[in-house]
Amino acid sequence: MSEENQLINNEEKKAAEPAGAGAEIEIEGEEVKNAPVAQLKSKGRRGFGRAGGRKRGRDDRKEANKDEYEQKIIDIARVTRVMAGGKRMRFRACLALGNRAGKVGIGLAKAADVTNAIAKAAEQAKKNMINIQLINGTIVHEIRHKFGAAKIMLKPSRQGAGIIAGGAVRIVLELAGVKNIVSKIFGTNNSVNNVQCVMEALKSLKHIAAQEESLDQKPAAANSQGAPDKTEAK
Repeated sequence: MSEENQLINNEEKKAAEPAGAGAEIEIEGEEVKNAPVAQLKSKGRRGFGRAGGRKRGRDDRKEANKDEYEQKIIDIARVTRVMAGGKRMRFRACLALGNRAGKVGIGLAKAADVTNAIAKAAEQAKKNMINIQLINGTIVHEIRHKFGAAKIMLKPSRQGAGIIAGGAVRIVLELAGVKNIVSKIFGTNNSVNNVQCVMEALKSLKHIAAQEESLDQKPAAANSQGAPDKTEAK
């Protein structure tokens, strides 16, 4: 009986000893919840701490990208497609994305549910971003554009006039950062076509810096040709 008691005491002492720093401990599944803190720390950088830090860093980057742009939904429609086995129903989402500082884009996507359609449209809008030159909160010159059955007119306006536009055109101009403008929609009332027409019109706007440089060079060239050389006159 004494030998058996000694064996039991030795086993209890071994079980009570803490695990060494270099000991290999396999912790899987539900055992993680019940494992002591010393065992979790012995896992080192390859364990739980490093993976958690990476995940938090990725989430922070995603939140920063989301806050950079503001999005507004323009149109959501249910569309059907006739297949061999019947009709397939999907959802189409159209939205605009912008930073209200001269950068705007639109996206059009389809998916089986509304949430996925909006997410796909937002990714497409980020790829279709364009930069617009704004002077005193308005565009640089008047423009008329036609896209399919949609026709649109955009005209710069004085300060304090605000955005005189309606429907989907107003959403795109607000997200682009335009504060004073006059617009008019001709032709169709389809919001998707009107938005695409606005984007094509904003793409075709001229950059005023190149014109200013050419105007500055012309008077200089004229003065150099018209002014007589004093040395030759003498």
